[in-house]
Amino acid sequence: MTLLRLPRSRTLLTPHPARGMRLFATGMLVAMAAIFIGARATAHLHPAIGFVQAFAEAAMVGGLADWFAVTALFRHPLGLPIPHTAIIPHNKDRIGDTLAAFLRDNFLTPAVVARRMRHMDVAAAAGRFLASPSAGDGRLREGASRLIADILEALDQERLGGMVKGAIGQRLRAINMGPLVGQAIEAAMRDGRHAPVMDAIVHWADRTLEGNEHLIRQMIQERAGKVLRWTGLDENLANAILNGLRKMLADMAQDPGHPLRLKAEEGMAKLAFDLQFDLEMQAKVAKLRDEIVDNPAMQRWIDGLWEQARAGLLRAVRDPGKAMAGRLGEALRALGGTLQQEARLRLVINRFVRRAAVGAAASYGDAIVRLVSDTVRGWDAGTVTSRLEHAVGRDLQYIRINGTLVGGLVGLAIHTIDTFL
Repeated sequence: MTLLRLPRSRTLLTPHPARGMRLFATGMLVAMAAIFIGARATAHLHPAIGFVQAFAEAAMVGGLADWFAVTALFRHPLGLPIPHTAIIPHNKDRIGDTLAAFLRDNFLTPAVVARRMRHMDVAAAAGRFLASPSAGDGRLREGASRLIADILEALDQERLGGMVKGAIGQRLRAINMGPLVGQAIEAAMRDGRHAPVMDAIVHWADRTLEGNEHLIRQMIQERAGKVLRWTGLDENLANAILNGLRKMLADMAQDPGHPLRLKAEEGMAKLAFDLQFDLEMQAKVAKLRDEIVDNPAMQRWIDGLWEQARAGLLRAVRDPGKAMAGRLGEALRALGGTLQQEARLRLVINRFVRRAAVGAAASYGDAIVRLVSDTVRGWDAGTVTSRLEHAVGRDLQYIRINGTLVGGLVGLAIHTIDTFL
């Protein structure tokens, strides 16, 4: 599966733009043949008909030659496997490699990127657009929005979603969670922010005890001896245990210095220390992190995250006016004004953009080139041929028309010279 999918619906729903020109060029060729036959049959009637015959004969030769040349680009003429025909289908992979090399040599090398961006004021342009998005060229903005939307829709969602999910997963796995969690616990304990958590745990334990009192009584009754059950002391024992637990929880809730709370806080402090400095504990946390990342539910959440982001991008590019409305629009307009007024800020942003672009070209230029080459290699030869013919076929039919006319004129000139000289 390739990263880019060629949309087929437009080809099926809209007429081929070169079809009319192809019919016209073929009609001219047929007309020249008919004129040639008619002129040859009536050449004895008048000397001027010889000029018409010469024009039509040379026009047929020129039209046929250009028809062969144009057809040979995309397929075998008349289905005959003539050498050096069907050039594009046979050289699809080489075309992809050439296109990739062209991108690499002219756009994706760090030196070229740095040279092209040296005089670009990206920050100022962004500031002008953000400050007054309606002042720009509406057609340019709408065209750019449609282009971005078409690109987003053309991307293969299964593969791209896998790439996004893989990138997020790699980022999550690269985070050393142990020290981060340990520092968070340590900071919370230092500022006393752990106390509400301890209180919540105590209240939760009290509610759990209250809700499961019958299970505790049943457990005590099952484990008590026959003598205790016969004398009814098992009920007294259960009451004593439950009352003792309730009192302990009540004391813990009221007294922040309760020994059990202090013991729990000591355990939290030790956990925070181990998370930051104990390699074995960090390895356990890393293993738990990887299990969470690999969990199908987590994978579905990451997939949904990408889909939401993609849907938001599509909504924004399809309706840029709505995206610039509300508080977000106000914040963006304020940012645009700041970018236009603060020269030092523009300098910093432009420098960052240049460095980011140069770094991206250095780090990912080869990957982009391989992506282009592999994508073209993955395309079906017939699809590539039809797409290219759809794009340039109209101009190629003009070549046939011009070849017919130029050939006829050349034949007419040769006949004229031969007649009068």
